[in-house]
Amino acid sequence: MSIRERLSGNEAAATAMKQINPDVVAAFPITPSTEIPQYFSTFVDNGLVDTEFVAVESEHSAMSACIGAESAGARAMTATSANGLSLMWEMIYIASSLRLPIVMSLVNRAVSGPLNIHNDHSDAMGVRDSGWIQLFSETNQEAYDNLIMAHRIAENKDVLLPLMVCQDGFITSHSIENIELIEDEKVKEFVGEYHPEHYLLNRNEPIAVGPLDVQTYLFEHKYQQAEAMRNAKKVILEVAKEFEKLTGRKYGLFEEYKLEDAEIAIVCMNSTAGTTKDVVDSLRERGIKAGLLKVRVFRPFPAEEIAEALKHLKAIAVLDKADSLNGVGGALFEDVATGMYINKTTIPMASYVYGIGGRDTTAKDIESVFSDLIKDSKKEKIENPYRYIGLRKE
Repeated sequence: MSIRERLSGNEAAATAMKQINPDVVAAFPITPSTEIPQYFSTFVDNGLVDTEFVAVESEHSAMSACIGAESAGARAMTATSANGLSLMWEMIYIASSLRLPIVMSLVNRAVSGPLNIHNDHSDAMGVRDSGWIQLFSETNQEAYDNLIMAHRIAENKDVLLPLMVCQDGFITSHSIENIELIEDEKVKEFVGEYHPEHYLLNRNEPIAVGPLDVQTYLFEHKYQQAEAMRNAKKVILEVAKEFEKLTGRKYGLFEEYKLEDAEIAIVCMNSTAGTTKDVVDSLRERGIKAGLLKVRVFRPFPAEEIAEALKHLKAIAVLDKADSLNGVGGALFEDVATGMYINKTTIPMASYVYGIGGRDTTAKDIESVFSDLIKDSKKEKIENPYRYIGLRKE
């Protein structure tokens, strides 16, 4: 029997961490993720977990402490946002290259500058190619569920990569929603204990962690990381099937919402999917065959599967809550477009950058995108495929 609660996204993340009861949590506060270690520290203080909580002097130190703990054989977790993730930059790559299955809750926020504490995806997009698995969460429920599944994915012997669970700052992190929690004992059983094969404190196998890796070996080690990321796709689906048996909640690489018979569709991530679903429902009532593909797993990117799911459409809009500043759209658009091309699927497609720095994106804005798609679906080629939503032109 699940436990019905009302929690913010940050509370949900902290609750998942409490139920997982990791060996080490190292964190430094930064808005809007501060509440996660704050809530978790009360669990530590109240004796609800036996985690070693390390209050460090910076986010760089937080990830460094997680790397040290995980290298020693402990299960480690942390949380951060935006500039905090940027300060971790060096250590983010090191955690992945050392194949350490650290789990991080990333509460998405705009990266400075100029300074902005509100939501977009520029932090996650900045480290999209660092070798971390990236799961995105539309709701508080999904943020909680993704964290419960995270260690099973990251610690799999065929993966051994760090994993970040993303949710939208303030939009979900500070908003309270109804949520179904899993009983503590069931979470403990599902996640299991962590028994790494190789670790520094194993006296029977002396090893070095982080040695100099020159041209003789680095190429092969990077290939192994890439192979692990490819392996992760299968593992993510296997863990999701077990999670569905436990909870009844089904997760895939992405969610298709009224997409099967759609003629036009939006591709997006995180909380914007909720607004888009409402608009799709409204358009369907008017006889417009609109649909949505919500990406849950951004790394590894499910290019072939997304191309298959979208191949029947007449026009597609890909929404990015971060601009790659490359002149040709956002990161999600680039990956979708590449995946479609490689899988020999050519459909009129447009990139929409939106919501930068927390700019509101309303149902009216989403409906305007679908209006564009109706026009685009009648054309062989889309003119001006690089577009913006809600941008003031004055």
